[in-house]
Amino acid sequence: MEVGQAVQRLDEVTQQNAALVEESSASESLREQAGSLKQVVAQFRLQE
Repeated sequence: MEVGQAVQRLDEVTQQNAALVEESSASESLREQAGSLKQVVAQFRLQE
């Protein structure tokens, strides 16, 4: 493998890792928002 190809592959892997980090962060944010929504909805009571 040439140095240029190795550098290109390293760049691709770095970009993939950055995308995974972004997705993980978005997932954590969504989890936190879902928890907050659950707490808000739990305050409502329906009359039977």
